[in-house]
Amino acid sequence: MSEQATSYETIKVDPISPVIGAEISGVDLTQPLGNQTQSEIQTALSEHLVIFFRDQDIDLEQHKAFGRQFGKLHIHPTAPSAEGHPEVLVIKADEASKAIAGNRWHSDVSCNEEPPMGSILHMRSLPPAGGDTMFANMYAAFEALSEPMQTFLSGLSAWHEGAQTLGGTLGQAAKEYPKALHPVVRTHPVTGRKCLFVNSGFTTRIDGLASNESRALLDMLFDHVRTPEFHCRFRWREKSMAFWDNRCAQHYALWDYYPQKRLGYRVTVCGDRPE
Repeated sequence: MSEQATSYETIKVDPISPVIGAEISGVDLTQPLGNQTQSEIQTALSEHLVIFFRDQDIDLEQHKAFGRQFGKLHIHPTAPSAEGHPEVLVIKADEASKAIAGNRWHSDVSCNEEPPMGSILHMRSLPPAGGDTMFANMYAAFEALSEPMQTFLSGLSAWHEGAQTLGGTLGQAAKEYPKALHPVVRTHPVTGRKCLFVNSGFTTRIDGLASNESRALLDMLFDHVRTPEFHCRFRWREKSMAFWDNRCAQHYALWDYYPQKRLGYRVTVCGDRPE
């Protein structure tokens, strides 16, 4: 986040924590955004990493149209999509679920060669209680490390593999699961800031290290990401929407509501290769 709060003309921005997350009001996402509003939403996303909108009664076409104002829409390699809408993921859990997507700290599809820029989730149905999503600031995670550790990590790359989560945990079939080598510390292409870019959902090993060294380092970093001071927690309501920046934030979907039902739809905006 910037040290001075940005001034907005067309939207209202209310931070929900000092380090990450803000609620946006004063905008109807069923309608195309004006240039100024689109720019201010992009600025709010850059400043707060994840932004939330309440009471947005949008359909799938409007959802996709909103996402396309920030870039080309990503097609997930394995996850089920809404019928007739390959760009829209179905985020669902109920009494028949054996596992759910997102139930560990992760950045969406970081196993792709070009991981998504952002994800936009609209919630349709919720349990009576529970089902919150937590978000973590990866700028803060990197900056909290000691200078020698920052320097050491900045020279490393890590493998991100889809097979362990997409195939193993979620049982999503694929002829070949995506796999990519990314820097452990990436520079955000918009803000120019450095952030930690490993996650327990997809990162499997540090390239060039012995297996025991890699495991110890990743376990330390995964534990570091769980630091509460890096987090915010969003309590969903029906018709709420969240838009998060996958390049500098991780998230964790709590599954504390079994066997109750939770249903939402997500579009994902394409990104670029981490550097």
